[in-house]
Amino acid sequence: MSTSKPYHGESADTYVDFAIVGAGISGLNFAYRVQSSCPSLSYTILESRDAIGGTWDLFKYPGIRSDSDLFTFGFSWYPWTDDCAIADASSIKRYLARATQSAGIDRHIRFRHKVLSASWKDEHAEWRLEVANEGATKCIRCRYFILGTGYYDYENPLSADIPQLDHFKGTVVHPQFWPEDLDYANKKMVIIGSGATAVTLLPNLARNASHVTMLQRSPSYVLSIANRPSPLLKRLLPRDLLFRFFRSIFMAVSFGLYQFCQKFPRLAKRMLRAITQRSLPSTIPHDPHFKPRYNPWDQRLCLAPDGDFFSALRSGKASVATGNIKGFTDHRIVLDTGETLDDVDIVVTATGLKLLFAGNIKIDVNGQPVDLSKKFVWRSCMLQDVPNSCFVIGYTNASWTPGADATAVLFCRLVRQMQASGAAVARPSLDTPLKTVPLLNISSTYITRAADDLPKTGNKGPWKPRVNYYMDYCVSRWGNLKNGLVFS
Repeated sequence: MSTSKPYHGESADTYVDFAIVGAGISGLNFAYRVQSSCPSLSYTILESRDAIGGTWDLFKYPGIRSDSDLFTFGFSWYPWTDDCAIADASSIKRYLARATQSAGIDRHIRFRHKVLSASWKDEHAEWRLEVANEGATKCIRCRYFILGTGYYDYENPLSADIPQLDHFKGTVVHPQFWPEDLDYANKKMVIIGSGATAVTLLPNLARNASHVTMLQRSPSYVLSIANRPSPLLKRLLPRDLLFRFFRSIFMAVSFGLYQFCQKFPRLAKRMLRAITQRSLPSTIPHDPHFKPRYNPWDQRLCLAPDGDFFSALRSGKASVATGNIKGFTDHRIVLDTGETLDDVDIVVTATGLKLLFAGNIKIDVNGQPVDLSKKFVWRSCMLQDVPNSCFVIGYTNASWTPGADATAVLFCRLVRQMQASGAAVARPSLDTPLKTVPLLNISSTYITRAADDLPKTGNKGPWKPRVNYYMDYCVSRWGNLKNGLVFS
């Protein structure tokens, strides 16, 4: 157990070995790794909201679902056993609740605890967190500070320059703040955007709306996938083996598809074009609506489970328009091509999410504020010059969770090594110039717009960005833990 003692006037429950910020999938998974690999150490999860799930509890728009398969997006230590690979938010929340209860993690969560600031002092070799709870502020001390906050701003969406939107007399909604009482039955709707949110919304809204148009400035790649595992395999394989099989298959297919698209972009384009053309109705041409300006997997592929997106287009209740918005009138959208979308009742601005790392927590080390954008990231895990802290990052070109898990495994192994050697502090230290490499390796607008505010990775050593799960798994289990770190 920890040997740290409370300061004079503080109660014992103000100290914990690990303070994990966020009860989303990153924080919950990290908690499991702590209790399974560092059982002598205590931990708590500080969650600003009143429920677990993070993104899956926040967003309420119709049809919200994962854009990765749950066999890899789910936890490796708690099998996903539902029939569908792509799951809706309510199914994901039920899964997370079962997983946390089965592992006893739910007993360590403090809801409505919002971390405002985190301050490290070398003289104490620990973090002091300022935490808001029920209108009061408390101090929680910890040895290890874990940021499992994800990378979206929950309070502010990505701003978009939509000309004359204020001239529109209908209803405007953003998916991040979907009104639960919004009645869109028999209404004519336009979704502005072409990413995963828009591709998810279109088939779900089309069921009740009179018509839904996805209005895009630039198309995305949309790929139909079968969403049900083979019933034969379910009969032949035991449940645990079936999960491992599907997890391995989806992991390999995801990795292989990404590598194929990166190495053979022209061939990948032709293949995706052929698949898409077979799914489109004759009334909707492939060009320009499904001809992106970028190569496959330079941005995430949008998935359509069981082809629901294309089924909505073939039904006639949904369509696609491509062009820049010139302006709005009362209930009309005018494009720069001269085309107009008339009699619009509701506009949905699915223009992306705003990136926000570290949950807007003010961090300082020995009284000096930490500017995340000036720091390099050690092994996609720790920030340069920030001791005893882990910055949980998953994958953007695959399921998020395997990357987040590799981070948790690596950091817990580091803590065990520190315990064995008697070290109290591990601090990433950079002693050689590096060429800057982007932290996140896709070119989506919401990422490029935030690039200057994100931490950096370098071109060599432990400062390089992640490559793929297979290599990251090896590094997390057996990689060097001394290069780039200073222990004291």
